[in-house]
Amino acid sequence: MHLRLGFALLLLGATALPAAAGEALYRLESATLLPGTDTDWDYIKLEPHGSRLFIARRKDGLTVFDVESKRVLATLENSAGANGPLLLPQFDRGYVAMTDGSLLSFELKSLKVLDRIKLADDGGLNGVVFDPATQRIHAVVGSRPAESAWFTLDAATGKPLGKKVFPFRKMDDPAPDGKGELYAPARYDNLLLKLDSRTLAEQQRWPIDCVQVVAVEYQARHDRLLIGCRGDSPRFIALDPATGRQLASIPIGKGIDGMAVDEKRGLILTSNGSDASLTVIRQDGPDSYRLLGNVQTRPQARTMQLDERTGRVYLVTADATFSAPDAEGKAPPPYFHPGSFVVLSYEPQ
Repeated sequence: MHLRLGFALLLLGATALPAAAGEALYRLESATLLPGTDTDWDYIKLEPHGSRLFIARRKDGLTVFDVESKRVLATLENSAGANGPLLLPQFDRGYVAMTDGSLLSFELKSLKVLDRIKLADDGGLNGVVFDPATQRIHAVVGSRPAESAWFTLDAATGKPLGKKVFPFRKMDDPAPDGKGELYAPARYDNLLLKLDSRTLAEQQRWPIDCVQVVAVEYQARHDRLLIGCRGDSPRFIALDPATGRQLASIPIGKGIDGMAVDEKRGLILTSNGSDASLTVIRQDGPDSYRLLGNVQTRPQARTMQLDERTGRVYLVTADATFSAPDAEGKAPPPYFHPGSFVVLSYEPQ
């Protein structure tokens, strides 16, 4: 009931030229069950110009799923603890941030595992990002008590090059502009940092008018920063990276953990796990954005990938039980039902 009410209120809150009444925006094209345990999951990545979807299923490892044949192709060896994959076809390389603080590397074509090196000894890695300007990758740790570390490696070889520590409890994946800057969100400080991509020195910082800056994308076509925030009033925000000026602020669904830009259709999408929705925003130009509506998905479907060839959107989730809080009011993690993990495919209308 609360899920449906929240979703309905979000729809009622749409402003300025929403989708026409009865317009579907996106429809569920398929839902494919995958075998598995009670594992959680995190990032998913679609191979550029290909059909292989790499799914980080934590204790079930890195699953490779073909979105065209809708079948599992492989699970990488020694990949238990997979959290955040990165795919680099130009180097025939893939990297995976692991929950034990290690970084796994593999050949992208053959899926042969090459190495698994320990980077962080105080907890897990969250994700890995490639910077085209320096040909380096940055592996970012998950939440920490006081400071966050980035580990820098050569993208072609996986050779470690350095480590940088930032004074923030949680930093989500930075967005490279390909021209020598990285835009890095400090989640709980409501900040966006502009960094030199070679030295990681801070050039500027901008306070963001929202709670929990989680997702950041740099859009080269319009030279814009696209931001997704959580909290009780989750927002999509567009910024001018030259000045930090806010250009748009639009309500989105709760629990964003993924964002994608469909350049062909002029759409910006956010996947929101808490209220099971896909927010659809029309971008009419560099400074013009409007909410079209919200497509109901499934609970906990929070991470997303867009297939640029077809416009289809892929999300993953599983059935879950949320147990009652303990005597101190602390809720245990959700229990995900074995055998219920599903890959969802939504197609544009």
